[in-house]
Amino acid sequence: MLPQVDRYYVSTTSALAEVENRILKEGDTFAILDRFGDLCSVGKDELGIYHRGTRYLSELKFRIGRNERPLLLNSTLRSDNGLLRVELTNPDMKFGRQGLIKKGTLHIRRDKFLYNSCCYDSFTVFNYGETDLEIPARFYFGADYRDIFEVRGTKRQQRGELLEPTIDDNKICLFYRGLDLVERRTRLHYNFAPSATRGGEVHFNIRVSPQGVCRFHFNAQFLEAGENRLEVAAEEGQKRVKGSYLRGRAHFSHVRSSNEHFNQWVERSTSDLVMLATETATKDLYPYAGIPWYCCPFGRDGIWTALECLWADPLLAKGVLRFLAHTQAKDHSPERDSAPGKIFHEMRTGEMAALNEIPFGLYYGSVDTTPLFLYLAGKYHERTGDLETIRELWPNLELALTWINTHGDRDGDGFVEYQRETERGLAQQGWKDSHDSVFHADGSDAVGPIALCEVQGYVYAGKLAMANLAACLNKKELSERLRQEAKELRTRFHEAFWLPELNTYAIALDGKKQACRVNSSNAGHCLLMGIVPEDCAPLLVETLMNKRLFSGWGIRTLATDSPRYNPMSYHNGSVWPHDTTIVAMGIARAGHKKSVEQVFEAVFHASKH
Repeated sequence: MLPQVDRYYVSTTSALAEVENRILKEGDTFAILDRFGDLCSVGKDELGIYHRGTRYLSELKFRIGRNERPLLLNSTLRSDNGLLRVELTNPDMKFGRQGLIKKGTLHIRRDKFLYNSCCYDSFTVFNYGETDLEIPARFYFGADYRDIFEVRGTKRQQRGELLEPTIDDNKICLFYRGLDLVERRTRLHYNFAPSATRGGEVHFNIRVSPQGVCRFHFNAQFLEAGENRLEVAAEEGQKRVKGSYLRGRAHFSHVRSSNEHFNQWVERSTSDLVMLATETATKDLYPYAGIPWYCCPFGRDGIWTALECLWADPLLAKGVLRFLAHTQAKDHSPERDSAPGKIFHEMRTGEMAALNEIPFGLYYGSVDTTPLFLYLAGKYHERTGDLETIRELWPNLELALTWINTHGDRDGDGFVEYQRETERGLAQQGWKDSHDSVFHADGSDAVGPIALCEVQGYVYAGKLAMANLAACLNKKELSERLRQEAKELRTRFHEAFWLPELNTYAIALDGKKQACRVNSSNAGHCLLMGIVPEDCAPLLVETLMNKRLFSGWGIRTLATDSPRYNPMSYHNGSVWPHDTTIVAMGIARAGHKKSVEQVFEAVFHASKH
């Protein structure tokens, strides 16, 4: 039998750890730069500046002298992720009548940041020599306007048209007209007099007196047809970026300890989360899933981020709930794996999404986001007592509950299952959504519809959450009915999924209701949801903490004695911090504090590396 092919596999030719890229993000714009602040994109390299799912700048290189790269002294992201500062100097250079300019004569400071769909690139050059210097310099630039799915390896039959650039005294505009008939523009603006402009190059001279300073910039603005934004001064842009960070940071609880490394860990995590939190159509903040390939809203990722930050910033959960309600499915669409009441999986912008070359413009192919939506609403109310928001969301919560009991339970057996409706959709629709993540003990693929163990836990907890919310809204009959449904699900679940020989739950039931007798981290999610009977919880904790699953750094996604185990795989043996955290929270709920301490210490030590 031939292996399944993952059509949305991210093609990889180099490890991110090798290149030490620098990342900036603001709104729907993000940049992946090398340590010099340059873009030297080659082939499938992900370097670039992306805006709304498209790479608007694929090349940007700064060179001096006879086309030489400056020497790198230091490259640092500010602690709030708002500014990249690169310290450079000149190599030994000899040209023209100036003779030898010794290495280290010039100090070049380069500051880069993003604001309002613009990349600000400012240079300050110090001359520590004893003579006037006039140094040739140049910028190389280019824009391929590739959709992010193209950059990550998806092939296209056709592309749009690169239009002829326009050049003014201090401005260059690059154009691309997509097959979606949207014209995308990259507007390059600089404040020096160029000596030559040709192709993808701008030549100029840096003039600086002894002990003097020279300043110039080379900014890039990203626009779609009809847009025309004012470019504010760099100093004002930096103030606004800093102010935005401080406003986002103000919502978070401040945590300090006597351990400085722990403090750095927490601060870095907070800064990264504030960077990823992006304003949505509901004017709330939503945590995007990750840079580069997932810099957009994902339903599951947003919910888990909100849940794990609920103690520190409940306002984030409110924003997630409101945006998920705003985008809840209203109709049935096989192409998008949607049905009324379902919560979305992924929401993309860009040319390929607009043309439906990929189904992810607004895609609903995840089985777990809908019950987790209910669970988050219950936890949010429990944390805040904000019944007004619950009243606002109640019609959406009821629709989600209806989906669980109808479309979610395809065969009426009381379990929520999934099976993609077209070949273009995701084959696996739980959190482990790689094509090879659900299988039997002999290594054979599970054939759907598939009922995942953790999803039944989410449904159980979601119904209990809805029962509590219904009681608060004086809907007593509904509250009692949901409690009874949850109780019955708990009994059926344990009977169908428990594997006494492994002391864990089967990762899933296949379409024939045959258990996938595989030892995985999925069962740990069930602990957190409370669906595990009290007498079985200690047995499951022992299984999760056994060396087959606990690596010493975290909980493996798959036990080492499983047929598809591979510690370098996406979901079949690798360690995921969020998965480890969910399992640890479940172990804590079961009262096994020593094991929680062991997992926490493991993750803490991993953070040092």
